[in-house]
Amino acid sequence: MAKRSDLVKAWFRQWLQHREIRIAEPSFSEAQCRELSELLTLLDRVPEQTAVSEEDTGPLAEAATSLWRAQRKLTQAGRSAENRQTGRYLRTCAEALAAAGLVVQEHDGTTFNAGRALDVLVYQDDPAMTEETIVETVRPSVYYHDRQIQRGEVIVARPTADESTKVGGDHA
Repeated sequence: MAKRSDLVKAWFRQWLQHREIRIAEPSFSEAQCRELSELLTLLDRVPEQTAVSEEDTGPLAEAATSLWRAQRKLTQAGRSAENRQTGRYLRTCAEALAAAGLVVQEHDGTTFNAGRALDVLVYQDDPAMTEETIVETVRPSVYYHDRQIQRGEVIVARPTADESTKVGGDHA
Protein backbone atom coordinates (compact mmCIF):
# COMPACT_ATOMS: atom_id res chain seq x y z
CA MET A 1 0.00 0.00 0.00
CA ALA A 2 1.30 3.47 -0.83
CA LYS A 3 2.33 5.62 2.10
CA ARG A 4 0.00 8.47 2.97
CA SER A 5 2.91 10.96 2.80
CA ASP A 6 3.69 9.83 -0.77
CA LEU A 7 0.07 10.35 -1.78
CA VAL A 8 0.02 13.82 -0.22
CA LYS A 9 3.28 14.74 -2.00
CA ALA A 10 1.90 13.53 -5.33
CA TRP A 11 -1.32 15.52 -4.82
CA PHE A 12 0.65 18.63 -3.86
CA ARG A 13 2.90 18.35 -6.95
CA GLN A 14 -0.21 18.26 -9.12
CA TRP A 15 -1.83 21.13 -7.25
CA LEU A 16 1.25 23.33 -7.91
CA GLN A 17 0.71 23.00 -11.67
CA HIS A 18 -1.67 25.14 -13.71
CA ARG A 19 -5.17 23.72 -13.87
CA GLU A 20 -4.82 23.05 -17.61
CA ILE A 21 -1.88 20.68 -17.21
CA ARG A 22 -2.86 18.84 -14.03
CA ILE A 23 -3.26 15.13 -14.38
CA ALA A 24 -6.70 13.94 -13.40
CA GLU A 25 -6.89 11.55 -10.47
CA PRO A 26 -7.30 8.01 -11.80
CA SER A 27 -10.55 6.24 -11.11
CA PHE A 28 -10.24 2.51 -10.42
CA SER A 29 -12.90 -0.07 -9.84
CA GLU A 30 -12.86 -2.10 -6.61
CA ALA A 31 -11.47 -5.12 -8.45
CA GLN A 32 -8.64 -3.03 -9.91
CA CYS A 33 -7.88 -1.57 -6.47
CA ARG A 34 -7.64 -5.08 -4.97
CA GLU A 35 -5.38 -6.21 -7.80
CA LEU A 36 -3.11 -3.17 -7.40
CA SER A 37 -2.97 -3.74 -3.66
CA GLU A 38 -1.94 -7.38 -4.21
CA LEU A 39 0.75 -6.32 -6.68
CA LEU A 40 2.10 -3.73 -4.25
CA THR A 41 2.22 -6.39 -1.54
CA LEU A 42 4.18 -8.67 -3.87
CA LEU A 43 6.58 -5.85 -4.72
CA ASP A 44 7.20 -5.24 -1.02
CA ARG A 45 8.38 -8.85 -0.71
CA VAL A 46 11.00 -8.48 -3.47
CA PRO A 47 14.37 -7.80 -1.88
CA GLU A 48 15.98 -4.53 -2.89
CA GLN A 49 19.21 -4.78 -4.83
CA THR A 50 21.92 -3.36 -2.65
CA ALA A 51 24.66 -1.19 -4.05
CA VAL A 52 27.83 -3.09 -4.84
CA SER A 53 31.03 -1.56 -3.50
CA GLU A 54 34.41 -1.55 -5.22
CA GLU A 55 35.69 -4.11 -2.73
CA ASP A 56 32.93 -6.49 -3.84
CA THR A 57 33.54 -5.99 -7.57
CA GLY A 58 37.35 -6.10 -7.49
CA PRO A 59 37.55 -9.91 -7.57
CA LEU A 60 34.88 -9.97 -10.31
CA ALA A 61 36.92 -7.61 -12.47
CA GLU A 62 40.04 -9.66 -11.82
CA ALA A 63 38.30 -12.92 -12.79
CA ALA A 64 36.84 -11.34 -15.94
CA THR A 65 40.27 -10.00 -16.94
CA SER A 66 41.89 -13.40 -16.40
CA LEU A 67 39.19 -15.05 -18.51
CA TRP A 68 39.72 -12.46 -21.26
CA ARG A 69 43.50 -13.04 -21.21
CA ALA A 70 43.05 -16.82 -21.38
CA GLN A 71 40.75 -16.44 -24.40
CA ARG A 72 43.31 -14.22 -26.16
CA LYS A 73 46.18 -16.64 -25.44
CA LEU A 74 44.10 -19.52 -26.73
CA THR A 75 43.27 -17.64 -29.93
CA GLN A 76 46.97 -16.92 -30.49
CA ALA A 77 47.94 -20.57 -29.79
CA GLY A 78 46.19 -22.04 -32.83
CA ARG A 79 43.37 -24.43 -33.57
CA SER A 80 44.09 -27.85 -32.13
CA ALA A 81 41.29 -30.13 -30.89
CA GLU A 82 42.32 -29.45 -27.29
CA ASN A 83 42.33 -25.69 -27.86
CA ARG A 84 38.86 -25.79 -29.43
CA GLN A 85 37.46 -27.66 -26.42
CA THR A 86 39.13 -25.28 -23.96
CA GLY A 87 37.81 -22.37 -26.04
CA ARG A 88 34.27 -23.72 -25.69
CA TYR A 89 34.66 -23.90 -21.91
CA LEU A 90 35.96 -20.34 -21.77
CA ARG A 91 33.16 -19.11 -24.06
CA THR A 92 30.55 -20.81 -21.87
CA CYS A 93 32.08 -19.18 -18.79
CA ALA A 94 32.07 -15.74 -20.48
CA GLU A 95 28.42 -16.18 -21.53
CA ALA A 96 27.44 -17.14 -17.97
CA LEU A 97 29.19 -14.05 -16.61
CA ALA A 98 27.48 -11.87 -19.22
CA ALA A 99 24.11 -13.32 -18.22
CA ALA A 100 24.92 -12.36 -14.63
CA GLY A 101 25.57 -8.76 -15.72
CA LEU A 102 29.36 -8.81 -16.15
CA VAL A 103 30.55 -7.45 -19.51
CA VAL A 104 34.17 -7.38 -20.70
CA GLN A 105 34.98 -4.84 -23.41
CA GLU A 106 38.07 -5.06 -25.58
CA HIS A 107 39.12 -1.91 -27.46
CA ASP A 108 41.54 -3.11 -30.18
CA GLY A 109 41.13 -1.29 -33.49
CA THR A 110 38.71 1.37 -32.25
CA THR A 111 39.21 5.11 -32.62
CA PHE A 112 40.51 6.81 -29.51
CA ASN A 113 39.42 10.19 -28.17
CA ALA A 114 40.36 11.84 -24.90
CA GLY A 115 36.82 11.62 -23.49
CA ARG A 116 36.79 7.84 -23.22
CA ALA A 117 37.05 6.19 -19.80
CA LEU A 118 40.36 4.50 -20.58
CA ASP A 119 43.88 4.73 -19.25
CA VAL A 120 46.47 5.19 -22.01
CA LEU A 121 49.72 3.49 -21.10
CA VAL A 122 51.69 4.51 -24.21
CA TYR A 123 51.22 6.71 -27.26
CA GLN A 124 53.09 5.39 -30.31
CA ASP A 125 53.81 7.47 -33.41
CA ASP A 126 52.74 5.61 -36.54
CA PRO A 127 52.96 7.26 -39.99
CA ALA A 128 50.37 4.80 -41.35
CA MET A 129 47.67 6.14 -38.99
CA THR A 130 45.32 8.94 -40.00
CA GLU A 131 43.73 9.27 -36.54
CA GLU A 132 44.43 8.09 -33.01
CA THR A 133 43.59 4.39 -32.87
CA ILE A 134 43.82 1.83 -30.09
CA VAL A 135 46.28 -0.80 -31.29
CA GLU A 136 46.35 -2.98 -28.19
CA THR A 137 44.20 -3.55 -25.15
CA VAL A 138 46.46 -4.38 -22.21
CA ARG A 139 43.57 -4.66 -19.74
CA PRO A 140 39.90 -4.60 -20.82
CA SER A 141 37.14 -2.40 -19.45
CA VAL A 142 34.78 -4.39 -17.23
CA TYR A 143 31.18 -3.43 -16.53
CA TYR A 144 28.88 -4.90 -13.90
CA HIS A 145 25.21 -4.10 -14.47
CA ASP A 146 26.16 -1.18 -16.76
CA ARG A 147 28.53 0.33 -14.18
CA GLN A 148 32.24 0.39 -14.95
CA ILE A 149 34.16 -1.56 -12.32
CA GLN A 150 37.52 -1.59 -14.13
CA ARG A 151 39.01 1.01 -16.47
CA GLY A 152 40.62 -0.38 -19.57
CA GLU A 153 44.33 0.12 -20.22
CA VAL A 154 45.35 0.62 -23.83
CA ILE A 155 48.18 1.48 -26.20
CA VAL A 156 47.28 4.17 -28.73
CA ALA A 157 48.91 4.76 -32.11
CA ARG A 158 48.74 8.29 -33.44
CA PRO A 159 49.75 9.85 -36.74
CA THR A 160 53.21 11.37 -36.74
CA ALA A 161 53.35 15.14 -36.79
CA ASP A 162 55.22 15.17 -40.12
CA GLU A 163 52.64 13.03 -41.92
CA SER A 164 49.61 14.81 -40.51
CA THR A 165 50.87 18.29 -41.46
CA LYS A 166 51.63 17.45 -45.07
CA VAL A 167 49.19 18.96 -47.50
CA GLY A 168 49.15 17.67 -51.05
CA GLY A 169 52.22 15.91 -52.31
CA ASP A 170 55.47 16.52 -54.13
CA HIS A 171 54.83 18.34 -57.38
CA ALA A 172 58.00 18.13 -59.38
